[in-house]
Amino acid sequence: MKVVLFCGGLGTRIRDYSEAIPKPMIPVGHQPILLHIMQYYSNFGHRDFVLCLGYKANVIREYFRDFDPSAYSDCIISEFGKKVEVLGPRPPDWRISLVDTGIWRNIGQRLMAVKHLVENEEYFLANYSDGLTDAPILEMIDRLKKSGAVGLFVAVRPPFNFHLAEFGDDGLVNRMRSNQQSDIWINGGYFVFSNKIFDYIQDGDELVLEPFNRLIAERRLIAFKHDGFWRAMDTLQDKRVLEEMVEKGSMPWRIHSNAAE
Repeated sequence: MKVVLFCGGLGTRIRDYSEAIPKPMIPVGHQPILLHIMQYYSNFGHRDFVLCLGYKANVIREYFRDFDPSAYSDCIISEFGKKVEVLGPRPPDWRISLVDTGIWRNIGQRLMAVKHLVENEEYFLANYSDGLTDAPILEMIDRLKKSGAVGLFVAVRPPFNFHLAEFGDDGLVNRMRSNQQSDIWINGGYFVFSNKIFDYIQDGDELVLEPFNRLIAERRLIAFKHDGFWRAMDTLQDKRVLEEMVEKGSMPWRIHSNAAE
């Protein structure tokens, strides 16, 4: 199944990094967050990627043009670097389409710009390319297919803590609780779509506003609640949290192939 990755945003909330490189190329550990996301899909068997480029598109193009899988694998180097042997199983082969969808397009219009690459697919996957999760993508796909809906997104708890106050008109507080005790869910940026999604996107539309509201009106949009791991990298603090997880070897998004199967 093809995977559309939105890689063209400016990343203004993590500006210290994204002024130099596009947000999906910000490293988490020794590799860009984009590569972590691609490996997540690859472990579930989805290895045909469509990258919607925009801001600093050349950085992503150059990265994949010079991509060397052995850089992330145990290997033996001999003949003064001329010969490289990967130890263990070779990484799976990926097919990557790099498409410049412009700097100022929103997500909905980036998707429309690559319509010709996925419109013949009955279903395809999509992702904001800035967050990591251990969500069961195969279960999400199955849920959408059985429902007959057009779109599904993973719904997650807000990653930050705040206190919810419930009170009456007189100002007296009736209850205090954390957001984790509430029924508040947000869009986690992991999507499954049928190719009918293009019938709901009009010129200029942002993906999760007008098109999603049209789907909601027809009861054709599903939220998949996920209480497991999810973390977006919107700020430097988010990056630090993910870096610490990598340093400790705690990476729940790195689902092994046998676990995915």
